[in-house]
Amino acid sequence: MNESISLIPMERIERAILLIRGEKVMLDSDLAELYGVTTKALNQTVKRNASRFPSDFMFQLTETEKSEVVTNCDHLARLKFSPYLPYAFTEHGALMLANVLNSERAAQTSVQVVRVFVRLRQMLSSNAELARKLESLEKKYDAQFKVVFDAIRQLMSPPAKPKREIGFHVKYDDDKPKAKKR
Repeated sequence: MNESISLIPMERIERAILLIRGEKVMLDSDLAELYGVTTKALNQTVKRNASRFPSDFMFQLTETEKSEVVTNCDHLARLKFSPYLPYAFTEHGALMLANVLNSERAAQTSVQVVRVFVRLRQMLSSNAELARKLESLEKKYDAQFKVVFDAIRQLMSPPAKPKREIGFHVKYDDDKPKAKKR
């Protein structure tokens, strides 16, 4: 393995991965920095090889998405005054980009970028598994405490009103029977 691969910390790459339009992506400026080229050169290469970058590999941000990214990511503040809308590259787009740039640094860096994307996918998968386990525990918890919940619901409901008796009730006062209607 080459020494230059370890020059870019994994955390730097992780910080550059954003969630936009439901996709994990990296912006052209971050990839250009990682691959050791200017953003202009990177985008020119992409335009020359447009057939290699379908919409599931790359897309251009809208003005709203750009302002949201600039607001939420401190390291992208430099994009605030750029007249251009940045491009976002998915994992496959970042890998294709390394292929069309055709430099040793791009090839080495792309290995790290792919590893970070894979690691994020594994983390998301383990989080999904954790969510499933939590859901099953909640179901088990509800079943075990159903009696408690039922008792609490009974206590919370208002008491039933006594039924009104129909008919006559005999009441004895001073040993004289009297009929009284209720």
